[in-house]
Amino acid sequence: MEEVILASSSMDGGVGRFDLDVIPEKYRKEGAPSSYKTCLSPPHGLVSVGGRFLASSQLRESSTSGLIHYWSWNKPQPEVRSFPAEPIKPLVSNREGTYLIGGGVSGDIFVWEVFTGRLLKKWRAHYGAVSCLTLSDDESLLISGAEDGRVKVWSLFMMFDDARRKEARHDHVHNFREHTLRVTDVKSGHGGSNAVIISASEDQTCKVWSLATGRLLRNIIFPSVIDAIAIDVGEYAFYAGGRDGKIYIAALNALTTSSSTDYGKHIIGFIANSSCRAVTSLAFRADGFSLVSGSEDGQIRVWDTRTRDIVRLFPHGKGPVTNILITRSPERELKSQASLGKRTSLPPPLEKYANSSDEPVGTKAFIGCDSSSNQAGGSCLIEHVMNNQIKEFQQQGSTTAAEMEVERLKLECMTAKQMVQQWKNMYDHLHQFCVDELVDDSQAKHIKINSA
Repeated sequence: MEEVILASSSMDGGVGRFDLDVIPEKYRKEGAPSSYKTCLSPPHGLVSVGGRFLASSQLRESSTSGLIHYWSWNKPQPEVRSFPAEPIKPLVSNREGTYLIGGGVSGDIFVWEVFTGRLLKKWRAHYGAVSCLTLSDDESLLISGAEDGRVKVWSLFMMFDDARRKEARHDHVHNFREHTLRVTDVKSGHGGSNAVIISASEDQTCKVWSLATGRLLRNIIFPSVIDAIAIDVGEYAFYAGGRDGKIYIAALNALTTSSSTDYGKHIIGFIANSSCRAVTSLAFRADGFSLVSGSEDGQIRVWDTRTRDIVRLFPHGKGPVTNILITRSPERELKSQASLGKRTSLPPPLEKYANSSDEPVGTKAFIGCDSSSNQAGGSCLIEHVMNNQIKEFQQQGSTTAAEMEVERLKLECMTAKQMVQQWKNMYDHLHQFCVDELVDDSQAKHIKINSA
């Protein structure tokens, strides 16, 4: 699979595009490309929307309103500009690109329908600005981190079901309060509601949480503040980018322990280069062992995690790198569209305020799994993550641990049943909506014929 690296900065250096098939020496001689212009992107503010186009929130120091840009893959200037009610920091989109979620500086979370630009939902999520967002791998849960030090988990099914929200004690599924300073990054593993999530904070810790039980599984203290996290494909370890220029490797597997006395428990090593400055963003390539890092010195480094060596180096140019995004090269899709004579157009701008009509927006918003996902592979990943947790309990060797394991499995079973029911309810809503639309359309045609 052909991949490209997209990198943005908090300074107006545009979004640089680096083809991994191009020799890096070309970029060093000719300078960093600025494929997509006019971009001042905050951390976690750059996203590919369903692979169809690029979106980024924008920093605007002198304004109280927000700004989000859309770029077509083959045009350098932003084609669509949206002006949300407040500045938006992190952005996240589902794999299909049907909706876009943004975190505001007030602590509110916004959910837009991409194809129409409608603001489907807005709610108060945090007391401080939202700093990072991610989705669970089945895309049913949204995880948010904020400047108030909280990490919260939200069921998107519940957020669109007003009846269930009224019955529930809280809007959120989990509210993790153990961080003492701003949350800088959050990532979710595989396994849907059974996954682990990892959060990083300016308190120099990364914390590993269980989505199934809401428990803190592991607290790891680092020598430096961690601003970026990337989980390895097997979930044996995660990589944490520090402000000291090092990328630390921390164990997720209970069987792996630190052999070094230089760092805290569970830190099993690091990768670094003497010229590295603060690491601001991390992302794995599809091969599972090539780790791409962005840093304050404006450099993009590709590391081989097996040898811990730099294998490629790309210069971004102006300013520190705030975002690294690895995506499939859009060239093949663009050529296919051109050969068929198709002309693609971007969706309309995002609405500033929610529709004031009484129409239930939840029935028209499709929130769920990617239909192209491999279900068998997902089951194997769930089993793999669960086995790692079971090994950790077995190592403790106590009856209390065994009892806790039984309770955890019961809770996971109950959660799975609830998710099945939620899917059924969503299907029923969508089915009824389609039936109503067909009936209305049929009645309209009948009236038109009679009047004629």
